[in-house]
Amino acid sequence: MKTWADHLFSLYSRLQPPKQLPNDVEWLYPQRDACVMKLFETFLYKYFNDNKPRKILLGINPGRFGAGVTGINFTAPRQLKEFCGIDHPFKMQTELSAEFIYELICAYGGTKKFYSNFFIGSVCPLGFIKHGKNINYYDDKELVKTVEPFIIKNLNCLLDFNADRTRCAAIGGEKNFKYLNSLNDRYKWFQEITPLPHPRFIMQYRRKQKQQFIQQYIQFIGN
Repeated sequence: MKTWADHLFSLYSRLQPPKQLPNDVEWLYPQRDACVMKLFETFLYKYFNDNKPRKILLGINPGRFGAGVTGINFTAPRQLKEFCGIDHPFKMQTELSAEFIYELICAYGGTKKFYSNFFIGSVCPLGFIKHGKNINYYDDKELVKTVEPFIIKNLNCLLDFNADRTRCAAIGGEKNFKYLNSLNDRYKWFQEITPLPHPRFIMQYRRKQKQQFIQQYIQFIGN
């Protein structure tokens, strides 16, 4: 019987991104590393080795200190070890988005409970680097045009399993929500998409209100 772990490992093992990107943008593509894929496999079979329905949360695209290292969305090396209990050879670094998401996961009831009900992906499954810094897919009109077929193909593949199509969260603010919503108008993936503020923005600019934002997330995922 096929499981989410089987499905997700197959999906991320077979990514076929465009080879050329415009305007000096480069792919952030950790899945090309066999070590990353081995750790990703361990993570998947620890938390996703079943076929029960899951709600989907979609970030923007991986960043270079979190999923760009581990291959696991919103999971930096420190969170992979301290919260998921998975040893790895990476530098024990963290990132603000991962810190917020794992505080959320703890508030929800822990990694086992959270990942048994949710999968956190990204609108674009791979990230981007320009001149050594992160760039989002929507920051460059030519980039969006280049990667849109790749985005659509991979969202179709992601949802081609036992995904709960009633509601999806677009993590990352208005721009990610608007773009995902425009695609959803065409492809009818979800009945409803809810925007949630970007964890990095919360941690960098609204840290004093962090618990309020965690409750905002909990209100969405708890429904």
